[in-house]
Amino acid sequence: MKPPYDITDNILKLIVSISEKIGAINATHLQRVPATLRKANRIKTIQSSLEIEGNTLSEEQVTAILNNKRVLAPQKDILEVMNAIKLYDSLPGFKSVSQASFLKAHRILMSGLVASPGTLRNRAVGIVKGAKVTHVAPPGPMVKSLVNDLFTYLKNTDELALIKSCVFHNEIEFIHPFMDGNGRMGRFWQTVILMEQYPVFEFLPIEHIVKKRQTDYYKALGIADKTGKSTVFIEFMLSVIEEALDELAEVRPVKLTVNDRIAGFQKAIGSATFTRKDYMKHYTELSAATASRDLKAAVDENVLKMYGEKNTTVYQFV
Repeated sequence: MKPPYDITDNILKLIVSISEKIGAINATHLQRVPATLRKANRIKTIQSSLEIEGNTLSEEQVTAILNNKRVLAPQKDILEVMNAIKLYDSLPGFKSVSQASFLKAHRILMSGLVASPGTLRNRAVGIVKGAKVTHVAPPGPMVKSLVNDLFTYLKNTDELALIKSCVFHNEIEFIHPFMDGNGRMGRFWQTVILMEQYPVFEFLPIEHIVKKRQTDYYKALGIADKTGKSTVFIEFMLSVIEEALDELAEVRPVKLTVNDRIAGFQKAIGSATFTRKDYMKHYTELSAATASRDLKAAVDENVLKMYGEKNTTVYQFV
């Protein structure tokens, strides 16, 4: 069954606004985020998503761990960061409609933190804030079928990715399929869903905006829980996405380095062979001479293999 929600005028306005902003970002090539900005946004994403769940480490400490430096902090908090770094580094490899991929992500995220990471719960669980129970999740025996239905919705519906990602996020919070890590997984999988259609979401720190608006985040989840519809939560998360895009749009377009271009093209082409013409189609602003220099530099650095010569030359990433 399709999870219940209504399409409101506000949702339609937000979708139009987000689509326009993504178009503007693509036009200015901001979707090809330079390595330094990608790293900074990835750190914001990891630190924010974990802080929402009570992790105490700062952005500076997360940066230190990412750079293999020693950090004095609770071991559990450090392990949460290390797992999250590994998870987000693997982000392009996950398939949004694959339940096996989803369970693998939880296994990476919660390794060493729970008894059976990557395993759906079969026991009762509730969410307690202070002395108050704020949500009683569906009984353990129902979890598997509910998760199956949710992935069937992802796979079979023609709904917009912007809508589906919000609905999925809310449903994961409602089902609470794991004993721990549900909030992190809901936010992470929303990114997985979105980046398959809009590559810019791989490095868009949505979680950073959620952290800034944490009270409203939980309020929207609470309303969705009480009403039995995702409508209010969809509106909230779309407003978060819009704000994150606004922040990115304020960044002045940065000229990409050779390494940035080569790394970006490797993500796009994978292990397939390609020509200089293919490379120039990806970077339409490049001259033939610049494209040739890029490819030669990558060959010299043993990043690329070159086959053939002159007009028959093809390349492949090592």
